[in-house]
Amino acid sequence: FLIFMLLLLKQEKDPMFWNRWAQQTLKNALTLQTLNTNKAKNLILFLGDGMGVPTVTAARILKGQLNGQSGEETRLEMDKFPFVSLAKTYNTNAQVPDSAGTATAYLCGVKANEGTVGVSAAAVRSQCNTTKGNEVTSILRWAKDSGKSVGIVTTTRVNHATPSAAYAHSVDRDWYSDNEMPPEALQAGCKDIARQLFENIPDIDVIMGGGRKFMFPKNQSDVEYPDVLKHSGTRKDERNLVQEWKDKMKDKKGYYVWNKKQLLSLNPNNVDYLLGLFEPSDLTYDLERNTDTDPSLTEMVDVAIKILRKNPSGFYLLVEGGRIDHGHHEGKAKQALHEAVEMDRAIGRAGLMTSIHDTLTIVTADHSHVFSFGGYTARGNTIFGLAPMVSDVDQKPFTSILYGNGPGYKLVTGARENVSTIDYQDNNYQAQAAVPLSMETHGGEDVAVFAKGPLAHLLHGVHEQNYIPHVMAYAACIGQNRDHCLSRDGAAALKPALSVMAAILTVTRLLC
Repeated sequence: FLIFMLLLLKQEKDPMFWNRWAQQTLKNALTLQTLNTNKAKNLILFLGDGMGVPTVTAARILKGQLNGQSGEETRLEMDKFPFVSLAKTYNTNAQVPDSAGTATAYLCGVKANEGTVGVSAAAVRSQCNTTKGNEVTSILRWAKDSGKSVGIVTTTRVNHATPSAAYAHSVDRDWYSDNEMPPEALQAGCKDIARQLFENIPDIDVIMGGGRKFMFPKNQSDVEYPDVLKHSGTRKDERNLVQEWKDKMKDKKGYYVWNKKQLLSLNPNNVDYLLGLFEPSDLTYDLERNTDTDPSLTEMVDVAIKILRKNPSGFYLLVEGGRIDHGHHEGKAKQALHEAVEMDRAIGRAGLMTSIHDTLTIVTADHSHVFSFGGYTARGNTIFGLAPMVSDVDQKPFTSILYGNGPGYKLVTGARENVSTIDYQDNNYQAQAAVPLSMETHGGEDVAVFAKGPLAHLLHGVHEQNYIPHVMAYAACIGQNRDHCLSRDGAAALKPALSVMAAILTVTRLLC
């Protein structure tokens, strides 16, 4: 690392280093003047839950430092996307949003109230009787209706806020199973989210994440943790949703798996439907993951794309790095940032398996967090390290990473804790916070939207978050706005990528 830093600093003292780098960047930017107006056969949305801009920057530095570099000059996979915009994340009733209302925006195309999924702002949280008539459908549904294969991959439970907006219509994001619903909501006919996963959109092709316990009868022991009561089934209706799915899919090349070995032993060419539930609730943090038994997000994405891409009509895939958010809520920046780096690996893997000519890929966040890093740290300072000076108020050191609020607030004999007396680089260290809260809160600032592929240039400037699925649908000729897909004579107006490649090959032959 020291040798790397010395060489880097020597380079950076030469103005030509920066000039050459900028000129190459300019050359690359000029190629973007020729816009990609192909029709998007495939659509992929990577959603980093809670991945605000400070998290992106810190994850970039961490990625570089994990590779023995200084970190600041590193490029994330998402950094390589040619188009970047900002999304305004507020909910219809909240300045600082939650993950349910935002998921409804970037999946269903309409802004909604906090705590609700797949329903418009006319629905009121927890009031079952405001559901009917206020349902809104998602881009996953639009893609399925158009003949595409569809998939959901998440590191949270599959019925958590983000994925549930893709298929459910619920006035309460916490209605994971009927066990979490009030009796009056059940009596009024509202369905829990786990049930809606299997009933609302027939034959979702790929579902992977956590949430096993919400699919099984109450008190049924978990297959992986049979002696842990909190991991047992929760369903009061005694339904076994996994068995029902297996029965339905037995003649359709459908497979249910619950561990990494089972997942990676599958031949995707022989799988048309996959249900993978790898934990009773959320998946473990990547830093704590058992690499023998638990698949990484990258491994799940790899299998998902291999299954989905068999469809000649293409696919829609929602991928959530959901535990970035959980790490921040717990004040555990190290967990959050390693989750973000793992999602970036998954983005890279998807990029290798698809083409920008026919696949529109978007990376964004639902909201930010009150996470920051600063303190005039030196170049190459470990992202989890101390600022180079002590406070000029209490004469104690402080870490670069801090939270505006959260569980890291701690007083020792009436004063701020001296972080030099504890292991602030521990995986579960809770960074200091200005205001004491049991759980750190979301942040309200805009989030970045990275885009590449057909019509990615439509994501530019500053937009409302609900604009995102409208762009994706427009690019793929699905959903409500398809007039541009047909010319006056009825022919396709947006070019399939194959015709573009054929034209390039023809020109090349002529030039030769």
